[in-house]
Amino acid sequence: MFSNLFLKSFRIFLFPFSLLYLAVIFLRNWLFDKQILGSSRFGLPLVCVGNLSVGGTGKSPMVEYLLDLLRHRYKVATLSRGYKRKTKGYALADARSSALDIGDEPMQFHLKYPEVPVAVGEERIEAIPQLLHDRPDTQVIILDDAFQHRSVKAGLNILLTDYNNLFTRDFYLPTGDLRDLKSGYKRAQLIVVTKCRPDLDESERQKIIREIRPRENQEIFFTCIDYGRPYHISTREERKLNPDTEVLLVTGIANPRPLKKLLEEHAHTYQMLQYPDHHIFTIDDLAEIRQQVRKMKALDKVILTTEKDMVRLLKFSTELEGLPLYVVPVRHRFLFEEGPAFDRQVISFIDHFKNEQ
Repeated sequence: MFSNLFLKSFRIFLFPFSLLYLAVIFLRNWLFDKQILGSSRFGLPLVCVGNLSVGGTGKSPMVEYLLDLLRHRYKVATLSRGYKRKTKGYALADARSSALDIGDEPMQFHLKYPEVPVAVGEERIEAIPQLLHDRPDTQVIILDDAFQHRSVKAGLNILLTDYNNLFTRDFYLPTGDLRDLKSGYKRAQLIVVTKCRPDLDESERQKIIREIRPRENQEIFFTCIDYGRPYHISTREERKLNPDTEVLLVTGIANPRPLKKLLEEHAHTYQMLQYPDHHIFTIDDLAEIRQQVRKMKALDKVILTTEKDMVRLLKFSTELEGLPLYVVPVRHRFLFEEGPAFDRQVISFIDHFKNEQ
């Protein structure tokens, strides 16, 4: 807690750099708005999932939500940057791919949806034609974390903003977390307020809508985090967290707060090993995890991690044998029974696009 307060206080002194950063991104967006910098369109539906800030807003669970919605209707593919991978340029995931090759989130998609083409490439404008060359039957591409990449013009933009840190209340890097202009929200067709309280009421919903001030062509949805039952990293066997369970939480994600809240509600006690976002686990980290487990006193003890962390731990599959390492799946649950309306918007966009071709 002290370190968080110190970090927030320190960031205030970086305010002049935030003004400089604001000037740079304002100029960049102005050049795109005036078409001095060009945006390319492609002859198939592009669905972009993104945000205006750094940090976790639930982009990966939203991509998975869309894959579950679309993969039985269309030939769908995903395209990500492949953040913190050890390779560069375009790559299409295959049986030999690892998180080091394509990044943790694309690897997560590849493992969960092996039939879906999962591609990575820093330059989306170059990667899309390469993906279509490799998979010419592709009908829809989901662009992961591409809202700020305006060189490609997506037909449907889904903008995510964290209920606990709405873009309307944030400031620009490095003082705040915004990496794009607040006004950029106007480019989205669908805005999703993520990580809401499950008991969010209608009055607060309306208050947030008024704060965001959606345009006539925009719709706002609200989701909360829904955790599935933890499953073993190798056997896939599921288990419940009991009141007597002692948990070691191992995370390398941007925002572990919701997971900590889950454990406060469902576990007797828990400890935590927190690593930086997208952390590449080492053999020393594994030794630290083992040492921490040995110190745990309870008879019923588990190691809990996220699916995103899991793909970076799989390289230690042999060393992990015998450890009670479980993975907790995360998904979006739409509030106010608006999930079907969101689904219709996405499917309607794709069908309308296809009918116009």
